[in-house]
Order: sequence, then C-alpha cells, then structure tokens
Amino acid sequence: MLALLAAPAAAQSYVVTEEWVVEEWVIEETTASRYVSPLLARTEQVAIAAYGPFRVIDATTVALVGITDGASPAQFAALLDAYPAIATLEFVEAPGTHDDRANLRLGRMIRERGIATRVEDGGSVRSGAVELFLAGATRQIDSRSQFAVHGWLDDWGRGAEDYPANAPEHRRYLDYYVEMGMDEAEARAFYAMTNAVPFEDAMWLTGDEMRGWVEGASQTPAVATEAEELPGFAYLDFAPVLQ
Repeated sequence: MLALLAAPAAAQSYVVTEEWVVEEWVIEETTASRYVSPLLARTEQVAIAAYGPFRVIDATTVALVGITDGASPAQFAALLDAYPAIATLEFVEAPGTHDDRANLRLGRMIRERGIATRVEDGGSVRSGAVELFLAGATRQIDSRSQFAVHGWLDDWGRGAEDYPANAPEHRRYLDYYVEMGMDEAEARAFYAMTNAVPFEDAMWLTGDEMRGWVEGASQTPAVATEAEELPGFAYLDFAPVLQ
C-alpha cells in the first residue's frame, strides 16, 4: 500500500507501519502524522453498529469510513439484513479498495437496493471508492468535499495503457459506468479521466468538479486540481486491483 498525505501542523503525530503482500509483492508503508478528520471522528462516535468499513448511523443511514476488500460485499449484505431500511450511504473517509472485482459487486448491490450516495463537507472519496459513489440511485456532493482518481494496476504490474483498447479489462469498468447511468461516450470519457494519471499518482477533484462528471458528464469539466490546494487531512491509499 502506498500513501499520499499532507497532514496539518495541528495533527497528532504517530507512526503506522503496514505490510501488504500481493502475489510476489511486499509493499511496506511507514505513515507519519496521519490526520483523523473531524467528520470521521464524529461518525465513529455516533455509530450504532460496525460492519467492516461500514458504520451504521441510524436505521436509514450508513457511512463508509475505510477501505473495502473482498469481504465487503458479504459485510454489506449482513448490514442490510440487520437494517433493511438503509436508504443513504455517506462517504466520510473512503480511501479505495483492495479488491476491485468485489468493489464493483458492492457497487451493483448499492444500485440494486436503490440506495442514495452522499458526501458532505469534509468527506473524501478516493480511488475505488469513486466507483461506489457512482452507484448511488441519487448522488449528493458537497462543494467542500473532495475526490481523487488514478489509473489501475493489476497483480502483474500492468495498467490500463498496457492492454489493447478492446480488452475485457477495460470493458469491466466501461460496462459498470453504463450500468450506473452514463452513456457509452460519457463512460469512455470518465474512464479516460481516471486513467489520466498513473497508479502511483493521483488527480484531485473538488466536489464541484466531480459533480460536473456525475451530473453532466457530456460536458467535460476542468479537473486539474493540485493536491496542496485541498484540505490537508486527505490522503490516498493505493492498492493493486483486478484481483
């Protein structure tokens, strides 16, 4: 796992060392001064139940506060069994996913249940979590929220640019975007935007910029936002996908 972070001076400093093994990769991370946003802190305080990276806020609202993985679809299904009236998924601190295939299944579950997605002031939606946000039957984006995208990487170290244009690896995403309401041209434009920066980097978008893609994808909005212009609490966790 790699991380991109910029913590404010007021943040409490501590060190976390993580090791994640994928195939023959061992990627170690030492993360200092990781900042916990006030929105995340409040969400954890008021949560009445936890299912993996999901926190149940009340009978109709659940929040995403962490990285999804292969267990997330089952965890979300169990959550919905226990709280069948869930109608809104809030994105609080959503760094991405460790399993893109499972992540797309989770997105389809969200859409099938007609659940709305919402990101408020201070919310952060990054990497694979963007696909989950797109799954909302309706989507609400605060202008002061933030998003980040980057190109994908498979277990063999290959990215989108390494596959032919007609490869199924591309269709996996294009078909998903179409399922979530984009036409083919909009899906291709959005997919190209997400792959405009390599896996190791990130393109940051304000809430207004992402709203331009999800509410008016036929119009190409400006997306080149510098990370340092956004709130310092945001960081992006990267993980190989297509597992």
